[in-house]
Amino acid sequence: MVVLIGRIYDETPPGALRVLVDRLWPRGVRKEGAPWDVWLKEAAPSRDLRNWYHANPEEQGEFRRRYLEELKGPAGRAALAELRRRGAERPIALLTATRDLTHCQVPVLREVLEREPAD
Repeated sequence: MVVLIGRIYDETPPGALRVLVDRLWPRGVRKEGAPWDVWLKEAAPSRDLRNWYHANPEEQGEFRRRYLEELKGPAGRAALAELRRRGAERPIALLTATRDLTHCQVPVLREVLEREPAD
C-alpha cells in the first residue's frame, strides 16, 4: 500500500486517490472542483480532540495517543478499512488543509495504514 501525505493546495502524483481526512470542510473551497476525490471525515480526529490539540499544541505525544484510541472505535475502524480497501487498488494521498503536516493527524494515520495493513 502506497500512502502519501500532503495539503489540499499541493499537487498530488497522477493516479493517486486524493482523500481529504479533515473533519471540517476547508474554508473557501467549493464542492465543484474540490482538489480531492473522497472526503473521509470519519478518519479525522473528533471535534473534542481537535479542539484540545489546538489549545495544547505542545502535547503532540498525547494527541497521537488519543487519536490512536479514537481510530480503534467503530467509526475509526470503518474509516481505516475503507482506506485500506481503496489503497489496495491504487496509491492514496491523505490530504489536509492544515498548514503544518508534521503536527496533525495525517502522519499518524499514514503510520497506522503502513504498520497495520489489515485488522
